[in-house]
Amino acid sequence: MTEKEKSLQGYLYNPMEESLIKEREAAKDLYFEYNRIRPSDYEQRTALLKKLLGGYQQHFLIEQPFYCTYGYHITLGEYFFANLDCTISDGAPVVFGDHVFIGPHVSFLTEGHAFDPQLRSEGYEYVAPIHVGHNVWICANVSVLPGVTIGDNCIIGAGSVVSRDIPAGSLAMGNPCRVVRPITPEDRDKFPWAPEYT
Repeated sequence: MTEKEKSLQGYLYNPMEESLIKEREAAKDLYFEYNRIRPSDYEQRTALLKKLLGGYQQHFLIEQPFYCTYGYHITLGEYFFANLDCTISDGAPVVFGDHVFIGPHVSFLTEGHAFDPQLRSEGYEYVAPIHVGHNVWICANVSVLPGVTIGDNCIIGAGSVVSRDIPAGSLAMGNPCRVVRPITPEDRDKFPWAPEYT
């Protein structure tokens, strides 16, 4: 069994296997190039991201700079938007639903190191996938940790560390991130200029 196969089956693995090093280097070269494209050149930016990402829909935008581990484990839903300095550490799949908005300086971290100090010093780590549902807004400076699922229609408050699953329809925030309350129809009426539903 290769180290990559071990990782995707939930075992501790050593990421220094030569094939994994080469895959990470390939991703680094692509996002290095992406981060140096003129920001107004959307066509070239989109074309390069399509080489890097594992899955995407017709409409998406990732602001520069952007960083990832492999790229091919990342799947974007329709109308995905990530603001500047997004990091997706995709040792395992990171899947986003439709209409996901990501604030500045947000990290999605599927990788963790071995708890045992000897194994950790030998380079062993583990990965666990991250899933983000539809219509989710993740505010600035949030860290989403390995194995987390964020349900549909959630808001994650700025500066949160999301270490556990967040149920659908929740406003959640803090370190560790906790549900504050459900999002309700009354939230639509907080602003007098809210448009009518069609």
